[in-house]
Amino acid sequence: MIVENPLVSIIIPCYNNQDFIEDAIASCLNQSYSNIEVIVVNDGSKDESLKRIINFKGEIVVIDQENSGASIARNRGLTKAKG
Repeated sequence: MIVENPLVSIIIPCYNNQDFIEDAIASCLNQSYSNIEVIVVNDGSKDESLKRIINFKGEIVVIDQENSGASIARNRGLTKAKG
């Protein structure tokens, strides 16, 4: 069976990326393909990353965890993904 408009999950791990995280999220949300979910995993950032991520709450899924590394952050996002 072919799904016409499948859900695409975008997982963004974030650790101390306050200067880039808003642009990364906005880029995902502004794609022409609209059936997406954006999952951002804050991996224990010590800068302002989480505050900037939370600005998108309601449009994205936010996961906040202690620093565990990028691979674990991606895997955690994958457990929440529906696409």
